[in-house]
Amino acid sequence: MSMDMTTVGDTGLLDTLQHEVALFARRAEQTRLGGVGQVRNSMDRAAYLLLNRLDKEGPMGVKALAASMGIDSSTVTRQVAPLVDTGLVKRTSHPEDGRAVVLQLSPRGQSRLDEVRSSRRQLMAELTHDWAPEEREAFCSLLTRFNSALSSRMATTGGAAGEQPVS
Repeated sequence: MSMDMTTVGDTGLLDTLQHEVALFARRAEQTRLGGVGQVRNSMDRAAYLLLNRLDKEGPMGVKALAASMGIDSSTVTRQVAPLVDTGLVKRTSHPEDGRAVVLQLSPRGQSRLDEVRSSRRQLMAELTHDWAPEEREAFCSLLTRFNSALSSRMATTGGAAGEQPVS
């Protein structure tokens, strides 16, 4: 579905939006929005997203994890390897099929994820300390909506420049 952006709204506003998204992406990557204190920048985005997914959805195989995140199985395998090596993720046998491998958040991984979440939560509180609760809710709602639209678009178009969508 192609649409003429001039019919969607003010092109000046759309130019500002795309510029602000680009700035956000750069700043987020530069700081990795890693939180505050000693935990700051201590976990990369891929590790955080994988650990978070395992925490929210429970133990699962590589294919299921890849599908739930909208990325390739080989990418998950590559990203999970250092998490297993450092003891943040455990590989266990599937309870119903001992031949299959299931990835599971280890107690150490849970502790580390909780620590990073807390640090990142503190950073979000600091960055939005002068916002009204309604502004925080609106921003979160709109950012969630924007990310969902972006994920949907990437899923239907195969991603930009061959990239896979990230959850």
